[in-house]
Parts: sequence; structure tokens; C-alpha cells
Amino acid sequence: MAIEFTQPQSVVSNLKACIDKGIPVVCGTTGWANQQQEVEHFCKVKNGTLLYSSNFSLGVNIFFKLNEYLARMMDRYPQYEVAIDETHHTQKKDAPSGTAISLAHGVIKNLTRKKEWALETTENPEALVIKSFRVDPAPGTHVVKYKSVIDDIEITHTAHSREGFALGAVLVAEWLAGKKGVFTMDDF
Repeated sequence: MAIEFTQPQSVVSNLKACIDKGIPVVCGTTGWANQQQEVEHFCKVKNGTLLYSSNFSLGVNIFFKLNEYLARMMDRYPQYEVAIDETHHTQKKDAPSGTAISLAHGVIKNLTRKKEWALETTENPEALVIKSFRVDPAPGTHVVKYKSVIDDIEITHTAHSREGFALGAVLVAEWLAGKKGVFTMDDF
């Protein structure tokens, strides 16, 4: 079993090398979504094993589901504008975070007035704005905000350490043993 948390520029070759050698892979590297379908196809052709997630924290994955549920509820209330804030440590290389992008996809899938996401600002009313903040120390905080002239509704996930990410990856690796195919945290 390999647990792959590296860089976007090396993740695809790492995944293919493991899959080619029959090594199951748990991958948490973000920033390679444009090649994900290619790797998943490679995994299926090679009868390999891959589970990718933008975040392995069990709490974040519960937060993902809560986010989708709230977006479905808010779809009936166009007076609320939605946005996402994400805050991480200053050494984080990507912006927005993979977790923020996953949250954005959850909103877009369930809120018909949003079609895409944009980093920082946009004039497009169909775009969901993600704002990225880098401060130390901050393992990761994500806030999904629905704002109207009358009130605000917010859901927040705050990581207190990186321990939850590592624990989730190990639990997934244990679960993945002996399985074949391409999986997500929903399968887990």
C-alpha cells in the first residue's frame, strides 16, 4: 500500500508507477484534477487500486455532506449569496485548497444558480467566489457562507492539527486492502 501526498507535478507519475507495479494507492495530493480521468482509466486498465480524496479528515468528509445538504436547502432562496473562505498556514502551496474546491463543487452540484467557482473576485453572478488566506499557524479552516441583507448562515470546519488528515489516510488504507478499482471517500 502506498499513501501518496506529494506535489501536483509528480503525483501522476507516482500513481502510475504504483498502479503499474500492483501497489494500491491512497492519494491526497491536490492540483492535478485535469489528469484525474486519465489516471483513473489507467488504474482500471491495469486492474489496480486507487482512492483519491482532496481531504482525508473524517470531520471534513462529514462537512462535505453537510455542505451539499445546505446547498440543496438554499437553492430555494436566491436572496442569499454564497461564498467560501479558506485559511491555511503560509507554507501551503496551492490556493484555493483542494478542500475548498471540493466544497465549491458540492455547492455547484446542488445550487442551480452557481455554475463555476472563481478565486478571489468575479463579476459573474453564476460563479462562487473562494477567498484564500494564509496565516500561521493554521492547519485548515473552511467556511461556507450564505449572506443576505437580513442575515447570514455559515458552516465552518476548523482543523486543530494535521493529525485528523493522517489518521483518515491510514484508516482508508486499511479499508482499501484487498480491493480493486477506483474509489472515493463516499465508498469508504
